[in-house]
Amino acid sequence: MATTTWVIDPTHSEVQFKIKHLVISTVTGSFKKFEGKAVTENHSFEGAQITFALDVNSIDTNQEQRDEHLRNNDFFDVAAYPQITFTSTSLTKVDDDEYKLVGNLTVKDVTKPVTLNVEYGGTATDFYGNEKAGFEITGKINRKEFGLTFHAVTEAGSIVLGDEVKLSASVQLVKQAQEVVA
Repeated sequence: MATTTWVIDPTHSEVQFKIKHLVISTVTGSFKKFEGKAVTENHSFEGAQITFALDVNSIDTNQEQRDEHLRNNDFFDVAAYPQITFTSTSLTKVDDDEYKLVGNLTVKDVTKPVTLNVEYGGTATDFYGNEKAGFEITGKINRKEFGLTFHAVTEAGSIVLGDEVKLSASVQLVKQAQEVVA
């Protein structure tokens, strides 16, 4: 059996989230530093073993004061929990280019199973001869289930933050050396 390792190309990948603010609009943020890999058998991504970690300190919502608040212990508590991690338990092909990715997401000290939708964009070879694979990954989580329980209400009674967080990642993987396992 042959296994192949694919690693995230951070210069051609991005990780974003969206959350309702004051119930009337959406704030979009991203994480600028992350790493991950997929280990596949033969030439199929189905059943790949996927690991992913992001540097919570790299959060960016385009507003530094908000980013600092998100880093403190009201939210992510970066000093105690510097990473968010994901480890797959299954990657199942739904049709030609659609997969369901199931795994354990750890935020702070809470690990819960999540299911993500994956759209496979195909493979291509870049100008340098590197084989790459592209994926669009989406899903939703409830922030409070992961210990992100900060809650505030405006003077007029409006909820400041929604509970549902939409996750989105555009990922390019770079094929590494293939390994034959006896």
